Amino acid sequence: TTAAPKPASRNFTLNFTLTNLRYTADLDAPNSRRFLSTVKVMNHYLDPLFKRSSISSAYTGCKAMRFRSGRRRDDTKVDAVCSYNDNASLGRFDREQLYQELSTMTNSVTKLGHYSLDRSSLYVDG
Repeated sequence: TTAAPKPASRNFTLNFTLTNLRYTADLDAPNSRRFLSTVKVMNHYLDPLFKRSSISSAYTGCKAMRFRSGRRRDDTKVDAVCSYNDNASLGRFDREQLYQELSTMTNSVTKLGHYSLDRSSLYVDG
């Protein structure tokens, strides 16, 4: 007997801007305490969203990879890489549908946990 092939893992990027997290240089250092704790907090807020989305059965995780300075003093841009298993139960990855779901679950792109979001900053790229 042969084992069924393992579903291929696929990635997509997720970008958004937090308007109440002041960017500081230690957010640019992947080994800094602040970077690591902020990644953990982002994952804490992102995982439940995806587990309630249309890709929930295939979702395998998100990781904030980079934080960047935003336009205003209290803005921090977040670049995350998320992954899912590409399997038949998911069908085709629909980034527009996922964007709409995330928009709804973040109160029209205004809230992510205790963070405020820039309404025009959410971007999903599959």
